[in-house]
Amino acid sequence: MTPFARFLALALLLSAARLGADPMPVKVAVVVTFEVGADKGDKPGELQFWAERENWKDSITVPGVDHAVLSDGNGTIGVVSGTTVRASNQIMALVMSGKFDFSRTYWIVNGIAGVNPAAASIGSAAWAHYVIDGDVAYEIDAREADPSWPYAIIPVGSTVPNQRPTREGWEPETMAFELNRRLVDWAFALTKDTVIPDTDEMRAYRATYEGFPNAQRPPFVLCGETFGSCRYWHGKALTQWASDWTRLWTNGRGEMAMSDMEDQGIAAALSRLAKMGRVDFQRVLFLRTASNYCMQAPRQDVNKSLHSEYAGYLPSLEAAYRVGSRVTHELAAHGDAWRGTTPPQ
Repeated sequence: MTPFARFLALALLLSAARLGADPMPVKVAVVVTFEVGADKGDKPGELQFWAERENWKDSITVPGVDHAVLSDGNGTIGVVSGTTVRASNQIMALVMSGKFDFSRTYWIVNGIAGVNPAAASIGSAAWAHYVIDGDVAYEIDAREADPSWPYAIIPVGSTVPNQRPTREGWEPETMAFELNRRLVDWAFALTKDTVIPDTDEMRAYRATYEGFPNAQRPPFVLCGETFGSCRYWHGKALTQWASDWTRLWTNGRGEMAMSDMEDQGIAAALSRLAKMGRVDFQRVLFLRTASNYCMQAPRQDVNKSLHSEYAGYLPSLEAAYRVGSRVTHELAAHGDAWRGTTPPQ
C-alpha cells in the first residue's frame, strides 16, 4: 500500500469513527406508546401504520428503550415509549443516550385514547393545548367519603374535591403542562379538514350516546386537552372528575377531551429535559385519537362499557396516522427553515 493509500484509509477510518460518535440530528420524533406484535403485517398497534407507510428503513438500538428506534435516515424517527406513566423512563433513556441531537426536534406524541363524549366521538383526533396530570392527588374510598361529594379525589393541599389547593411543598410543581399555543393552532389548522374513516359499527355505537351531540358526530379533528393517569379509569363520575380537574389546573382555560395513561409522564420527561437544555418544549405536540368513550352510554352498564370491544380501535389508529403524518411531513420538510419554534402564520 502506498503512503497516500495508507493516509486515505486512515482518514476514512477516522471519519467513520467521528461520524459514529456524533449524535444524529432529529427534525421530527414521532412517539407512540405500544405495538402489539410485529411492526408490519399483523394486528396493528400504534406504530404499525407508520412503519408500513413511512420510509423508516433504519433500526437503531438504544439502551433503556425496549423497541428499536426507526429512522428514515433524513431526520425523522419513530419511537415506542411503552405504556403508562413509565413511558417517561424510556423517553429519558432515549434523549440521554447521546445517540441523537434533540435540541431542535419537533415532537409529536401520537396515540389512541378514551374520548369524553361531551367533547367528541370515537375516531376523532384532538390536538392538546394542555397535558393534565391526573396521578397526583389525595383519595378516599368513595364508600367512606362525604356523600355530597361528586367523587372522592381531592387535590393535594385541599380538603374537598375541586378546590384550588395551597402548596404543601412536596407535590409536583406542574399539574398542567401548557404547550406552545401557536404551534398547536397551526397543527390544527393544517389538519382540521382531514378525512377520518367511519364505519357502520361506529355509527351504531355513537347513536347510543343520547344527549351527547358531539359523541354522535362523525369523527372530526378538534382541539382538546389530554388527561393522563396511570390508572385506567372509566365511568360517568370519573369523567366528571377528569373534566373538573382539567378546568381546575388550567384555570378554566382547558376542556378535557382525551384520556390516556402516558401523556403526563411523557410531558414531565420532556419538560425536565428542556430544563436540562436537551430538548425544546416549545416544539412539542400531543395528538390523541379516540378508540372508545371514557364513560358508558346513558343506558349502558359501566362495567360492560369498560370491557366492551372498541368500535373505534382501527379507525383511531388510521386517524392517528392520517392526521399526525400531515404535520410530521410538513415539519420535516420546512421546520429547519423557520427561525423560531413555530411556522410563519
